Amino acid sequence: MKIFTGIDIVENDRIKRAIDRYGDAFLRRVFTDKEIDYCLSKKDFISCFSARFAAKEATIKAYYQAFGKTLSFKDIEVLGKKNKPAEILLHYYKNHLNINISLSISHEKNYSVAIVILYTA
Repeated sequence: MKIFTGIDIVENDRIKRAIDRYGDAFLRRVFTDKEIDYCLSKKDFISCFSARFAAKEATIKAYYQAFGKTLSFKDIEVLGKKNKPAEILLHYYKNHLNINISLSISHEKNYSVAIVILYTA
Protein backbone atom coordinates (compact mmCIF):
# COMPACT_ATOMS: atom_id res chain seq x y z
CA MET A 1 0.00 0.00 0.00
CA LYS A 2 1.17 3.52 -0.81
CA ILE A 3 -0.04 6.62 1.03
CA PHE A 4 -0.24 10.14 -0.40
CA THR A 5 -1.33 13.29 1.43
CA GLY A 6 -2.64 16.72 0.59
CA ILE A 7 -3.48 19.62 2.88
CA ASP A 8 -4.91 23.07 2.27
CA ILE A 9 -6.02 26.05 4.32
CA VAL A 10 -8.35 28.76 3.04
CA GLU A 11 -9.15 32.17 4.45
CA ASN A 12 -12.96 32.23 4.60
CA ASP A 13 -13.05 35.90 3.51
CA ARG A 14 -11.29 34.91 0.27
CA ILE A 15 -14.20 32.64 -0.65
CA LYS A 16 -16.71 35.29 0.47
CA ARG A 17 -15.04 37.86 -1.80
CA ALA A 18 -15.15 35.43 -4.74
CA ILE A 19 -18.85 34.75 -4.17
CA ASP A 20 -19.60 38.47 -3.76
CA ARG A 21 -17.68 39.36 -6.91
CA TYR A 22 -18.53 36.46 -9.25
CA GLY A 23 -21.63 34.97 -7.63
CA ASP A 24 -23.15 31.95 -9.30
CA ALA A 25 -20.41 31.81 -11.95
CA PHE A 26 -17.79 31.14 -9.26
CA LEU A 27 -19.95 28.59 -7.45
CA ARG A 28 -20.76 26.67 -10.65
CA ARG A 29 -17.12 26.65 -11.80
CA VAL A 30 -15.86 25.15 -8.53
CA PHE A 31 -18.72 23.22 -6.92
CA THR A 32 -21.25 20.58 -7.98
CA ASP A 33 -24.98 21.21 -7.70
CA LYS A 34 -25.15 18.94 -4.63
CA GLU A 35 -22.35 20.86 -2.93
CA ILE A 36 -24.01 24.20 -3.68
CA ASP A 37 -27.39 23.02 -2.38
CA TYR A 38 -25.79 21.52 0.75
CA CYS A 39 -23.78 24.64 1.63
CA LEU A 40 -26.61 27.07 0.90
CA SER A 41 -28.77 25.13 3.38
CA LYS A 42 -26.28 26.00 6.14
CA LYS A 43 -26.47 29.13 8.29
CA ASP A 44 -22.71 29.67 7.84
CA PHE A 45 -22.55 28.80 4.14
CA ILE A 46 -19.26 30.68 3.58
CA SER A 47 -17.27 28.36 5.85
CA CYS A 48 -19.03 25.38 4.25
CA PHE A 49 -17.86 26.47 0.79
CA SER A 50 -14.40 27.31 2.15
CA ALA A 51 -13.99 23.88 3.73
CA ARG A 52 -15.02 22.20 0.48
CA PHE A 53 -12.64 24.39 -1.51
CA ALA A 54 -9.81 23.36 0.83
CA ALA A 55 -10.85 19.70 0.51
CA LYS A 56 -10.75 19.91 -3.28
CA GLU A 57 -7.30 21.55 -3.22
CA ALA A 58 -6.01 18.90 -0.81
CA THR A 59 -7.43 16.14 -3.03
CA ILE A 60 -5.79 17.64 -6.11
CA LYS A 61 -2.42 17.61 -4.31
CA ALA A 62 -2.70 14.01 -3.07
CA TYR A 63 -4.01 12.73 -6.40
CA TYR A 64 -1.19 14.39 -8.32
CA GLN A 65 1.39 12.77 -6.02
CA ALA A 66 -0.19 9.37 -6.59
CA PHE A 67 -0.88 9.47 -10.34
CA GLY A 68 0.84 12.53 -11.83
CA LYS A 69 -2.48 13.86 -13.12
CA THR A 70 -4.25 17.05 -12.16
CA LEU A 71 -7.94 16.88 -11.31
CA SER A 72 -10.28 19.81 -11.85
CA PHE A 73 -12.52 21.15 -9.09
CA LYS A 74 -15.60 19.58 -10.65
CA ASP A 75 -13.91 16.17 -10.82
CA ILE A 76 -14.10 16.17 -7.01
CA GLU A 77 -17.29 16.22 -4.96
CA VAL A 78 -17.32 16.62 -1.20
CA LEU A 79 -20.33 14.75 0.11
CA GLY A 80 -21.78 16.19 3.29
CA LYS A 81 -23.52 13.89 5.72
CA LYS A 82 -25.36 15.14 8.76
CA ASN A 83 -23.52 14.15 11.95
CA LYS A 84 -21.00 12.08 9.93
CA PRO A 85 -17.63 12.91 8.39
CA ALA A 86 -17.64 14.32 4.87
CA GLU A 87 -16.42 12.08 2.05
CA ILE A 88 -14.71 12.58 -1.31
CA LEU A 89 -16.31 11.28 -4.50
CA LEU A 90 -14.20 11.37 -7.67
CA HIS A 91 -16.08 11.86 -10.94
CA TYR A 92 -13.03 11.28 -13.10
CA TYR A 93 -10.34 8.67 -13.59
CA LYS A 94 -12.71 5.82 -12.81
CA ASN A 95 -9.99 3.36 -13.80
CA HIS A 96 -8.39 3.98 -10.39
CA LEU A 97 -10.73 1.69 -8.50
CA ASN A 98 -8.07 0.56 -6.03
CA ILE A 99 -7.89 3.82 -4.12
CA ASN A 100 -9.37 4.91 -0.83
CA ILE A 101 -9.60 8.53 0.21
CA SER A 102 -9.82 9.75 3.78
CA LEU A 103 -10.86 13.36 4.40
CA SER A 104 -10.86 15.56 7.47
CA ILE A 105 -12.15 19.13 7.32
CA SER A 106 -12.48 21.82 9.94
CA HIS A 107 -13.44 25.46 9.98
CA GLU A 108 -13.71 28.34 12.35
CA LYS A 109 -14.44 32.05 12.01
CA ASN A 110 -11.51 33.01 9.77
CA TYR A 111 -10.12 29.80 8.23
CA SER A 112 -11.09 26.42 6.87
CA VAL A 113 -8.66 23.54 6.54
CA ALA A 114 -8.71 20.08 4.97
CA ILE A 115 -6.38 17.13 4.87
CA VAL A 116 -6.72 14.23 2.45
CA ILE A 117 -5.01 10.88 2.73
CA LEU A 118 -5.14 8.78 -0.42
CA TYR A 119 -4.32 5.07 -0.18
CA THR A 120 -3.48 2.96 -3.22
CA ALA A 121 -3.28 -0.82 -3.37
